[in-house]
Amino acid sequence: MAVTLREDRSGGSVDHFLALLQDRLPLWLRILHDLQHLAGRGRVQDNLLPIARAGIEYYAEIQSAALPAFATPNVTVRFREAIRDNGLGPHAEVTPLAAYLRAEQRLGRVAGTADPEGSARLFLAGCFRHAYNEMFFGADSGPTRDVSAEEIVAELRLTP
Repeated sequence: MAVTLREDRSGGSVDHFLALLQDRLPLWLRILHDLQHLAGRGRVQDNLLPIARAGIEYYAEIQSAALPAFATPNVTVRFREAIRDNGLGPHAEVTPLAAYLRAEQRLGRVAGTADPEGSARLFLAGCFRHAYNEMFFGADSGPTRDVSAEEIVAELRLTP
């Protein structure tokens, strides 16, 4: 993926973004996939809380590096192609989180009326939104990351 984006460019914001993404994305996806091992253990809300905190951290780091990297449409197009060619994209985050919620739903620990995919998207959007607001308005402009993580999990209203 990095080669596709770099092509005739080296150094600067694109390289910084790629280095950060290559370091953080695998860890973030592993965190989401590891949720599956928690199905049926502990409280669902307690299982999701550290994931929300990790999501806010991940998005805060990635967004700050992404903005300067995508200053040209050329880089944006190459990034989209590289993501697609590597089987990544929004589904890479939604799928494991929705699978965890679905497993908890089968165990009766998530309400039968909850939509696992929709809840996963809302969860991730909440993490992204907090990181976005923090980046643009400052960390002191809203709730702390911990409080925001608690709000994200509570607002899903997953428990039966």
